[in-house]
Amino acid sequence: MAGHSKWANIKHKKAKQDAQRGKVFTRLTKEITVAAREGGGDPDGNSKLRLLIDKAKYVNMPNENINRAIKKGTGELAGASYEFITYEGYGPGGMALIVTVLTDNKNRTVSALRHVFSKCSGNLAESGAVMWMFDQRGVLVVKANGKTEDDVLESLLDYNVYDVKKNEDIITVICLQEDLEVVKKALEEAGFVVDSADLSWIAKNPVKVSSENEDKAFKLLEAIDDLDDVQDTYANLE
Repeated sequence: MAGHSKWANIKHKKAKQDAQRGKVFTRLTKEITVAAREGGGDPDGNSKLRLLIDKAKYVNMPNENINRAIKKGTGELAGASYEFITYEGYGPGGMALIVTVLTDNKNRTVSALRHVFSKCSGNLAESGAVMWMFDQRGVLVVKANGKTEDDVLESLLDYNVYDVKKNEDIITVICLQEDLEVVKKALEEAGFVVDSADLSWIAKNPVKVSSENEDKAFKLLEAIDDLDDVQDTYANLE
């Protein structure tokens, strides 16, 4: 599964820890606010918002928080104006990175990113420097619950699925970005529990780095992911 193996599994486990600390609520609040601002506050007519609400409910985000974030997006409540920005960069061992942020202060965010990259043997790059190495795909994480990759594939025969891979107790499904919602619905109707359904940047040709550089790479990825304004971090690691 190109670019969606070890780091993706670490992120999935880390997301559960972040949920316990409430950090995931902050990220989701920003995303819901922006989605409501761009596509309206009705989830029936705003597929992005609908997916985010599902994600928020999965991590037990209170309905009050969700509704407040939507109202901030539609202008019913006052709130910060967040800007979505994508940054690109390089890490140890030739690793390429895409970092997505939602920020109300671009200067603060880029300064923090430069500091982390520099501290962890990486550097920010110009726009377009690494984006061509990735494709945007729909990525769904499903609880295995004793099921296999074949069980998942059987429920998705009518859809364009790029890959299905089991790792420990989860199964990851890669699909066309425009099929994300219908694939999620098909999995749920087949009885699978969908942990998450998101659009992700998947590396076309993942690279393998040395064990020494791998440790450095994960330190950089985790340091970036811990920044308040960062929404997600993608790498072209095997």
